[in-house]
Amino acid sequence: MNTPTGHLGDRFMARVAGLPVESVRALRATASARWAHAVHERRTRLAERGAALSGPLHDAIHATEDDALRRTLVNLRRQVFNNKQPADYPGALAAAEALGGPAGRDLTAWLRDRNRLEEFLGSGPYLVRSELARTREELRRIAAGPRLREGLLLASPSLDQHLDTYLNPPPGPLAKRARRVERSLTDYVYRTAVKTSPFSTLTGLALGEFRTTGGGFGPRGRISEKWTTYPRLNVAALGRIADLVVAHDGLRQDLPVDLVTGWRRDSDRIRYVRRKVTTGDDDAAVSFDSVREHLFFLRHGDTLGRIVTACREHPHLRYGDLVTLLAAGNDVPAEDYDRFLALLMRLGLLQVPSLGTRPHTPDPPRAFRDAVAGLGTPWAERLAGLLSGPPGVIDRYPAAGLAGRRDLLAALRRELSAAQESLGTTAPALPRTLLYEDTRCADEPLVCDRERWADTVGASLEAYARIVPVFDTSLPQRLLLKSFFLARFGRGGRCEDLPALVHDFQEDIYEQYARVTARYRPFAEDGSYTPLDNWLDSPGIQALDRARQELAVRMRALRDTCPDGGEEVVLGTAALDAVAAALPRPEAHRLPLSHFLQLTERAGEPLAVLNRTWGALAFPFSRFTHCFPDHGPAGLAGAVRAANRGLLPDGAVFAELTGGFATTNLNLHGRLTDYELLCPGESGSAPPGARIPLDDLRLDHDPDTDRLVLRSARLGREIVPVYLGYLVPMALPEIPRTLLLLSPSAFPVLDWWGGVPAGETPAGITARPRVRHGHVVLSRRSWSLPAGLLPVRRSGATDAQWFLDWQEWRHRNGIPEQVFATVRAPGDGPGRTTRGKPQYLDFASLLALAAFEAGLKDPAAHVVLREALPGEDDARLASGDGRHVTELIVETHQGRCTP
Repeated sequence: MNTPTGHLGDRFMARVAGLPVESVRALRATASARWAHAVHERRTRLAERGAALSGPLHDAIHATEDDALRRTLVNLRRQVFNNKQPADYPGALAAAEALGGPAGRDLTAWLRDRNRLEEFLGSGPYLVRSELARTREELRRIAAGPRLREGLLLASPSLDQHLDTYLNPPPGPLAKRARRVERSLTDYVYRTAVKTSPFSTLTGLALGEFRTTGGGFGPRGRISEKWTTYPRLNVAALGRIADLVVAHDGLRQDLPVDLVTGWRRDSDRIRYVRRKVTTGDDDAAVSFDSVREHLFFLRHGDTLGRIVTACREHPHLRYGDLVTLLAAGNDVPAEDYDRFLALLMRLGLLQVPSLGTRPHTPDPPRAFRDAVAGLGTPWAERLAGLLSGPPGVIDRYPAAGLAGRRDLLAALRRELSAAQESLGTTAPALPRTLLYEDTRCADEPLVCDRERWADTVGASLEAYARIVPVFDTSLPQRLLLKSFFLARFGRGGRCEDLPALVHDFQEDIYEQYARVTARYRPFAEDGSYTPLDNWLDSPGIQALDRARQELAVRMRALRDTCPDGGEEVVLGTAALDAVAAALPRPEAHRLPLSHFLQLTERAGEPLAVLNRTWGALAFPFSRFTHCFPDHGPAGLAGAVRAANRGLLPDGAVFAELTGGFATTNLNLHGRLTDYELLCPGESGSAPPGARIPLDDLRLDHDPDTDRLVLRSARLGREIVPVYLGYLVPMALPEIPRTLLLLSPSAFPVLDWWGGVPAGETPAGITARPRVRHGHVVLSRRSWSLPAGLLPVRRSGATDAQWFLDWQEWRHRNGIPEQVFATVRAPGDGPGRTTRGKPQYLDFASLLALAAFEAGLKDPAAHVVLREALPGEDDARLASGDGRHVTELIVETHQGRCTP
């Protein structure tokens, strides 16, 4: 299968907001916002008229002979210029009338209008108070719906616990806890109505297809009235049980053990990769165990030699039988061998593979229960019996209502705790979130017209994709690895010991490089560029520096041609060509890219707004393949696996890097490649012939293409490693993380204005126009400022005064009524935020402003506001409840994938 340049994938994934967009409109204090707008307009006009009155009043006062009147008018002129209501309004009016003439008449009119403004201001408190009460009732009505409540049950159990009290409040003002509940609830309602991050029922998933239909631009189809949920046990809970079994001195005797895969003998030592697992935070809503690995050496003495021989001759030998075998005909007591083997298990040379959860396991709790039952001992049978309950609980979960789901979660916790207690622990340790679920919201695929997309958004994405390496945070590390390899093995060189290469790379250069570059920022505040550290004099890194500076030059030129307050600049093809030409040629990989897009139209022409880009094979689908088992004869996983074959260079195969056992649900997915790459310590789940151990691989430098090529000795083919989980690369163990540098992947952080100095307004705000290329908005309009400049509630201010302060600040600075807000801690760069994702901020909502303001703890924090583009009217995917905000994740392929 030949893949054309800029090829649009056949499928896309739609992420659909769980609540209709009409929900946020119901939380809007529309009348209060109109009142605040009218106050702002009147104040603005009065300020302009007052400034215009200053000169005529000066002349009239100078001509006045009455000293008392002159003194009154001098003070009055100052108040008029400052747009202040005189404390003695009748006296001020009398002085204006006494002044007479044109200046006196204009002053009288100004004073009367200013007094009317004060009267109009007096109507605000009642209006704001009544709308706050109304929107609170709307918030309660929305919160009572099953979709939000069922999502909150998993996303925030503490909020769910206190929510009933908020929904049925006692008479009187809200208590402090109720206000906290209200702010958290408000955040979740906005997240569920206008954001599209898959978690439980807060966001639904729909598969989409590009077909030649002759239809319109946006996806056609209707989401289901009833969404289907696919719950999964948090696999960390299984890991906790496995750890207890392995650590138990008595039960360990019945466990089948093996030498860790990938070990080898070096002279008088055993060399292997030792893994150390650090348990994640069980109190966090989402956490995962972290894994570190490094080469480890043990002296190959007589005892260790006997253990190695026994394990090779008797695979899966039970631990107790191994102790007996070693002690037979030997003067050394069996207890000494037991202690020695226990030490080897702690050091990772001996493993119990049967109790690990593999990433491709479709039903981890049942597989784990079966593995325990397969041990065939009385204690294992009892434990397997206790583990038989959780799968049934999970099966019943989707059909249960809110109360039933609460009961099932409690039962799940009891049963898993009982399983741990049966192993002797008195303090069961379980993650806070025991169950994750993904939700499918459409029975049939949504459809977009392929030709309409290819000619518009597809063509613009193709042009943009050529400069994605400029933003790729992993590209400098790839170039570093290549330079390290060339320094070690030379051009055209070969490495046949990959664990040693990874170990030396990590020890000799990478760990120090990572520490030095952890706080690296390409551009200073004045726009000057800081070159990348180039310790090995890599031409590729020098080229990347040039490309980044070229983009900054182009962006500065666009800024200079954009008038103050300009809404949009267009990054043309010539600019993209210049940046792409500066990139390091071999390293400008042909990448599979996933673009997160939201759709709108302008003058009848399609427009896609880019939220982010991620470079990884099949990224839109991998974690969600279990939600679409009915997609074709082999399900979604089989269909994607077949499509992936067409992206390979001739003679190459994709081999998946799994990152070891699945200690997090982020690593669970269907099989999307034909081969699996086994790192040390992994046993794999692919058919035996499809498993490629690391010692079967060699790494060559191809001088003709100037790239590093991974090859399998057994297959005689190039191996293209890919990672299909959802962990960020830094969370992977060292070997998979390093091999990922040989993968066609990218981890871009888009920062279009990094090299353009901030141009602050008098209010201390840096405004950036929208950046567009063709039919794709690459960056939304934004306004950035220190949090201390925001009009947070003043001490003693009423709700009406506080709300008015926010509205006037927004109007003065030209901020749209709805934006997305991101808060960064002082000193953090674009990729680091104290709030991990942008928060929807509706300035017309009293509840939204209160929830946002509660999170502004540090006045020195940096706030970025971005326009809410597309707008609410662009939400066109409909259900019986209304229209839903939708994000499409679309794949593009720049020819065949080459690392």
